Amino acid sequence: MHPINWLIVVAYVTYVLVDGVRRARGTTEVEGYFLANRSLPWWAVGLSVMATQLSAVTMIGTTGQGATDGLRFVQFYFGLPLAMVLLGVTLVPFLRGAGVFTAYEYLERRFGPRTRALTAFLFLLSRGMSCGVIIAAPAVVFSAVFGWPLLWCVALIGVPTVAYTMLGGIQAVTWADVKQMVLIVVALLAVVVVLVVRMPVSPGEALHIAGATGRLRVFDFSFTVTETYTFWSGLIGGTFLMLSYFGTDQSQVQRYLAAKSVGAARTSLLMSAYWKIPLQALVLLVGVMVFVYYQFQPPPLLFNPAHENAVAEVRGTEYATLQGRYGEALALREDAARRAAGLAATADGDAAGQAALDEFRGRETTVQEIRAEALAMAEEVTGEASRDVNYIIPRFVLGELPIGLAGLFIAAIIAAAMSSISSELNSLSTTSIIDFYRRWFRPEASDAHYLAVSKAATAFWGVFACFVALYAVSLGSLIEVVNRFGSFFYGSILGVFLLAMVPRARAAGAFVGLLVGMGAVAAVTFGAPDVSFLWHNVIGALTVVGVGVVLSLRGAARA
Repeated sequence: MHPINWLIVVAYVTYVLVDGVRRARGTTEVEGYFLANRSLPWWAVGLSVMATQLSAVTMIGTTGQGATDGLRFVQFYFGLPLAMVLLGVTLVPFLRGAGVFTAYEYLERRFGPRTRALTAFLFLLSRGMSCGVIIAAPAVVFSAVFGWPLLWCVALIGVPTVAYTMLGGIQAVTWADVKQMVLIVVALLAVVVVLVVRMPVSPGEALHIAGATGRLRVFDFSFTVTETYTFWSGLIGGTFLMLSYFGTDQSQVQRYLAAKSVGAARTSLLMSAYWKIPLQALVLLVGVMVFVYYQFQPPPLLFNPAHENAVAEVRGTEYATLQGRYGEALALREDAARRAAGLAATADGDAAGQAALDEFRGRETTVQEIRAEALAMAEEVTGEASRDVNYIIPRFVLGELPIGLAGLFIAAIIAAAMSSISSELNSLSTTSIIDFYRRWFRPEASDAHYLAVSKAATAFWGVFACFVALYAVSLGSLIEVVNRFGSFFYGSILGVFLLAMVPRARAAGAFVGLLVGMGAVAAVTFGAPDVSFLWHNVIGALTVVGVGVVLSLRGAARA
């Protein structure tokens, strides 16, 4: 990478670190460290909530998803506005009024210590794994760029972030989120401008080509539990997922618990409801435009440089032959794409244009078939899953963007990762100390003692997440991986909070319901793997509520 790009990356990361340490000074009390003394303004909380979601996973995984699958992924967020409104009138005033540090602390008052402990444990497990995926995303970038071992890249991202989080508190994390949100949006818009300027066709023609491959298709109204990205899975399953994530996940709950008031907390959530879908569409559109760009510029046969080098070394002759076929197919596809773009707005577009589109689709199919052969060859040689969707954007950024902008984009990825990781680690530390250490081991101690132990907990979860990162990078699209991890736990946890709002629900019903709900999700996950992970949230929540209500009514009848 050019020295100017490195300078931009180092300058920005240094600025974030220095500012974070500066804001951490003077934080000596538990409430200040974990909740910023409940003083944060709504707009900072709102940007922090969105920035935590817009991690490096989004910058890499979602843009790669857009390049390979188009805009369908945006349906995943169709339940978000409804979820935010529901949370604003239910859980937000409940939790704010309870004066708690964590969401799970509230559950003890309603259902006793067993339910609180189990729910908090499930959060720690799910969020610890998801944090590992967030670390994996930027590690992919460094591994692809420099050819460094993945372990080194994970340490490069994880170690300084853990150190920064141990020094800072929620206030430092929140204001870092605000800065990284601005940088991410600027970087995304700049990439769109560069793509539009450098492509040999007009924006309208580029969208015409993308539409021909189905990448501009947003809505899919088919109803099937085996398909993840449909209108119904997004609206129903997505609503349950967003209710779980924003209403019961401590990494999000901690944000609005730190807001100045209930009104400020509600407004911060509505900010995500209004802006998340358009912003996610922009991220996906970058991926779609990168796909179109590669119709006129030859893309790598394998985007993962490590796999590319391994295949070339072990099966060089066979791979060279495949590359020859790939080059010929790319040339034919480019010619077809130019003809299709040229006929997009002509008078005879109905006949000639349709023929040109059909030819282009055929050429695109041939290209993808050759790539499938190369991916299968890479998997045979390396013994690793070779889906390289996570490497598309890193290769594009470092190979195609001009000097300076490449550095800006890499800085955005790193800053997003550090901010999101620090947010996750802070919430993991909070839950570990408040829901376990202070509750079960040292209920009476000084704030200085709890702060010291919380920093040790941060270090532990940082190491745990780094180990998860080494595994997560081989699982495919990172944005899907992080949501699969969460969906295994989220629905059942949401079910317990829904039970808490049922007046006749009892502690035994909630605890057993949570166990049965997790069992039901596990049975579907491993027994019916074709069922989309979005429906796991619905299954878990409804099972917990159903079992909990039935057991509570039976217990009341016996009494």
